[in-house]
Amino acid sequence: MSVHDELTSVQRCLDDLIRSVGRLEKQMGSGGLEMRRVRADTNHLRESVALLRETAAATAAPPKRPDLVTISDTPYDPSLWVDTDDEGLGARDRRAP
Repeated sequence: MSVHDELTSVQRCLDDLIRSVGRLEKQMGSGGLEMRRVRADTNHLRESVALLRETAAATAAPPKRPDLVTISDTPYDPSLWVDTDDEGLGARDRRAP
């Protein structure tokens, strides 16, 4: 089975569990600590399966190719570097170490 099929099967089982917990809650009442814990655990399972579905969908999609940036072959304007130091050589009016 594929991941998608497995997640669909898990979702179906989880839906059955949620319905069963709902029926049990009607019979036993929702005020007890045990019932609240079962309800909370069921909700956590629902959230976890939703996260798994999102992760599976993101990994199944082909990676998006980044946009290409064209770099011109023309020389840059030398005035851009008038106030800079030569990297690794220090300032122009001083000696390099």
